[in-house]
Amino acid sequence: MLVLNYRNVHEALPHALRTLVADGSSNDSRNGPVLEYPTPVATTYSHPQERVGFWPLRDANPFFHFFESLWMLAGRNDVAFPQKFNNKFGQYSDDGVTFHGAYGYRWRNHFDHDQLKTIIGMLQVNPLSRRVVLQMWDAHTDLNRNSKDLPCNTQCYFWIRDDKLNMTVSNRSNDIIYGCYGANAVHFSFLQEYLAQMIGVGIGRYIQFSNNWHCYTEFPVFAKVLPITDFDQYWENIENPYLNGEASAMDLISDPLCFDLDLEIFLAEPIFCDVRNNFIMEVAKPMYRAYESFKGNSSERIDIALEQAGLITAPDWKKACVEWLRRRKPNVL
Repeated sequence: MLVLNYRNVHEALPHALRTLVADGSSNDSRNGPVLEYPTPVATTYSHPQERVGFWPLRDANPFFHFFESLWMLAGRNDVAFPQKFNNKFGQYSDDGVTFHGAYGYRWRNHFDHDQLKTIIGMLQVNPLSRRVVLQMWDAHTDLNRNSKDLPCNTQCYFWIRDDKLNMTVSNRSNDIIYGCYGANAVHFSFLQEYLAQMIGVGIGRYIQFSNNWHCYTEFPVFAKVLPITDFDQYWENIENPYLNGEASAMDLISDPLCFDLDLEIFLAEPIFCDVRNNFIMEVAKPMYRAYESFKGNSSERIDIALEQAGLITAPDWKKACVEWLRRRKPNVL
């Protein structure tokens, strides 16, 4: 098994993609040709709060990654909310209304109890427990099911050492561009931070175990992002924003007692909500307003969106949103 160690996801993507291109083998899949690594791969992040990737060639949508993560923490499975930020997202729903394998719903509702609340209680009572397993794969509803949406991430394991919460995420099939070093790094680092701050401990390592580690070679993003693997021409001239002072992370939770309620209020009324947790008011709210202003994709609307994005107080999300919006302006690469 290959073990990779990185500070954060921005650092991980070019190195991981270079490894897969060098050592992967071609295969077929239901989504077209893939490059697959011959063994499982484990990626360890030492700073999982540094969850934003800034590569312009990847051009990841920070609004989609961010709001899908909050939607997950709220335990939802509706198509309507995340589809606001990705109008193609609903194609992965079987009925156009809900997602069968929605992670957040699996965390908080699918198994008839809130697993996150149970995990918080378990680790507050016994920080040394090795029995803390978060389940996402349900053999009764998933095994041999014909669905557009089956969980790729199947379990998480949590343990506390040195007063920090560590997390291992187990993934059965992991696309490294969209999944492993894209959305997964955001979704699950938010989950880890949420649990750590609700428990009252620090944030330790995040380990992503990928049983099938691959990328789709005929997807346009593959050819687009491939130049970042040429370290001599590209990597050496691009500094990591988390290391040069351009970006830093802001804590997710300032008031644990009301965060869940604050999140519910925000998702119900993102524009006009007034809640106690700073992250929701100072990051989520201006981000939502920026994206709402952006809709229509005209130069004038993008300028309004940029004004709203300038109010985001988390330096990493502010940088990612501003740069993504600027790339949408006419004649801007």
